[in-house]
Amino acid sequence: MTELTRRNTMKLMSAALIAGVSISTLPRKAFSAGSITVLNWQGYGTDEAWSLKAFTEKTGITVVHDYYSSESEMLTKMRTNPGAYDLVILNAARCAQAVAEDLLQPIDFSKVPNASTVDETLRANPNFSKDGKGYAVPWVWGMTSLAIREGMTVPDSYAVLADPAYKGRVAMDDDAIINVGVGALMSGQDINDPKDLAAVTAALKSIKPNVKLLWSTEDQWNKSFAAKEFDLSLFWSGGSVRSKRVSKLPVQFVVPKEGGVGWVDGLGVPASAPNPEGALAFVNWMIDPIFYVEWATKIGAPASSNSAALSALPADDLTRLVHKTEYLKTTSFVSGIPDDRREAFNNIWQEVKAFYAE
Repeated sequence: MTELTRRNTMKLMSAALIAGVSISTLPRKAFSAGSITVLNWQGYGTDEAWSLKAFTEKTGITVVHDYYSSESEMLTKMRTNPGAYDLVILNAARCAQAVAEDLLQPIDFSKVPNASTVDETLRANPNFSKDGKGYAVPWVWGMTSLAIREGMTVPDSYAVLADPAYKGRVAMDDDAIINVGVGALMSGQDINDPKDLAAVTAALKSIKPNVKLLWSTEDQWNKSFAAKEFDLSLFWSGGSVRSKRVSKLPVQFVVPKEGGVGWVDGLGVPASAPNPEGALAFVNWMIDPIFYVEWATKIGAPASSNSAALSALPADDLTRLVHKTEYLKTTSFVSGIPDDRREAFNNIWQEVKAFYAE
């Protein structure tokens, strides 16, 4: 769903930052010299050179990486390479599947002290736990919601997408899961398992007179918004931060009363991890406020699951303003979707797109 946006917008930080990094919250060489292997998207937070250098200097643990290009590939690598990985980054929607296949071990939260300030809404995500045990530490999160041109009336509901006032001025994210989720919210249903798919379809079709653009990349969204092709859109929370901060676009991100369509990524320890203690030390660093502030302000990052880390950002920081912790109370997070339901969602979106094109 949003993996491409989460990882492709990360830029390498200057080596000059290394000198300014403090990681006093890490244990001082609490483990014998060794290494951990992390499985992740490339360029997605865990492989920042400045961070790895500081972590190794403090703990004696060397961090190496292997990468995947899709979440299905991630699961395949875990299945076929037992003992190869100490830590894996996986979306909540995939975590339940990994737990069901016994690919992850329960997290010993006593060895992750920074987890004490992880937002309880995220920690309680059912995809991260089984039989009362947590199998991943929530790491970062984001959502899709409404974005509107600054100066226009701030909407309070997704119903605005069908408001005649925005005829020909709406852009939609060309993503089946997102759009069915929004259609479910518009018709008062569960985004992961809407029972009345006809109502979802009707809600999405009601937007037709207003649809100007179906966008698929952040760059396309930025260029079209800058060209004033549309005023209202479904958009990513992190994308709105970058559009305003980097591209200087007059966009305001809005979470309506129905809530956002959310995602959350977690840090899990494979069942066959050779160095689980070293992995948990690295997990603790990944959710540490000191690491997060450097990552978020110097490079750009999704919202931290750690409330203390998010609160450590400057009060006027866009990431902090867009990802208010109160939004977590109304956000519906995407869960694992069975193949037959995913196919149904894809079919609905193809039908709706064909209707838009008529």
